[in-house]
Amino acid sequence: MTIRHALRSQPVLRTERLTLSQLGPDHLDLVMAGLADEDAMRLTGTRTTFTREQVGAHLAALPGADDRADFAITGPDGAYLGEVVLNELEEDDRSMNYRIALAGPSLRGRGFGTEAGRAVVAWGFDVVGLHRVSLEVYAFNPAAQRSYEKIGFVVEGRAREVLRHGDQWIDAVAMSMLDSDPRSA
Repeated sequence: MTIRHALRSQPVLRTERLTLSQLGPDHLDLVMAGLADEDAMRLTGTRTTFTREQVGAHLAALPGADDRADFAITGPDGAYLGEVVLNELEEDDRSMNYRIALAGPSLRGRGFGTEAGRAVVAWGFDVVGLHRVSLEVYAFNPAAQRSYEKIGFVVEGRAREVLRHGDQWIDAVAMSMLDSDPRSA
């Protein structure tokens, strides 16, 4: 199976507490609510304001995409908790970018991101056939960095002063995980 075929055939992933399923048009209202979370926008460095039409068009293009995998995270009660994504496919290098956004501050610090991340990264390596998954996290978000380290991501370096936040410059910490790296339980 090729990388693109595996991405196009995105499965439902299940963990102890979570279900990860294809993000799509049915999630529009939930994604829009997440985009209204000012703290999440700050933590991810997102400055763009997205219209409902833009988000709707993006979500409509996801099912069956062969260059990315966008999973909706739902809890045991079926409540939407956020999204976890593998994107920016570099097919020749078997590499993708990782990102996650939880749908509100009350969900942070409860292990949902780590649990969802472990499942998606394992799927990326074991089924999709990736060699490398990478990310950047802003230095003012050490909780996210700790979560990524629990998944198995390793700090590679630091890009200095990449984000202007208020009157401060913020560094980005580059992290990655290889298919040969140890995985956390």
